[in-house]
Amino acid sequence: MIGAPVRLRAEAVTDAVAHHAEGPVWSVGWGGLRYVDLEAGSLLTLRGDRVDRLELGERVAAFVRPRRNGGYVVAVERGIALADAPDALPGARIELWADRSVRMNDGTVDPDGRLLAGGMAYDARPAGSAVYRIDARLRPQLVIPGVAVSNGVGFSPDGSRCYYVDSMERRVDVLDYHGGELGGRRPFVDIPEADGLPDGLTVSADGSVWVALWGGGAVLGYGSDGVLHTIVEVPVAQVSACAFGGDDLNTLFITTSRQGLGAAAEAQAGSVFAVRTARRGLPVTAFAG
Repeated sequence: MIGAPVRLRAEAVTDAVAHHAEGPVWSVGWGGLRYVDLEAGSLLTLRGDRVDRLELGERVAAFVRPRRNGGYVVAVERGIALADAPDALPGARIELWADRSVRMNDGTVDPDGRLLAGGMAYDARPAGSAVYRIDARLRPQLVIPGVAVSNGVGFSPDGSRCYYVDSMERRVDVLDYHGGELGGRRPFVDIPEADGLPDGLTVSADGSVWVALWGGGAVLGYGSDGVLHTIVEVPVAQVSACAFGGDDLNTLFITTSRQGLGAAAEAQAGSVFAVRTARRGLPVTAFAG
């Protein structure tokens, strides 16, 4: 018999300093939790009880990952930008497409150190964007064509599986990762419409997959068998992404958004929330480029 899922309640660890917080990632290299204020083109870093903001001068900052050289890579509106130090402004930029109706949205680094970067059309039209892979020599390659809203992507602890969300499909998919290539895409879990849209995700060291629910006010934790084991309640509706962090990687950090909300609605929307869990996260993989 499968028991009922454990229910946890996340609490705010920042004020609502972002409009559309997204893409949290923990790295000791920049001193804590870093995330983006997507439509402001800013990087925010939570260090202790202080949030530092780095204005990039970009229209969009979609997600960020550390680089092996100690800097970072950030997805900007139509490509990526590279910085050589944790708090430096980016220098080099690579444009992946020219279509101004399409922007970056979410991504990660694969087990071989290559960046996976997915996008979406501003109108979220079907097949409006794609997922690209950028290698250490900064060469892009199309890997998943025809996506609507490319969102969470993460790898199993042994690197053999990739979990992927196209939000408009209302499910999490799983792909095999073998020889550096992705294949065999198939459904992992379906998300009922009433629960919200699947958004960002992260994978913990036990192989569990944690999925943020946009419009659902929650993060759901599934075992590698697809069985729901944890429901993390968040007191705002638009939950955008999640990542494990803290010194022991046992804290689940959760970003939220006030995109489309009125000034008086959901005062905590745009805050980062956190909850201690019985699971431990995986260290972030740095981009080799």
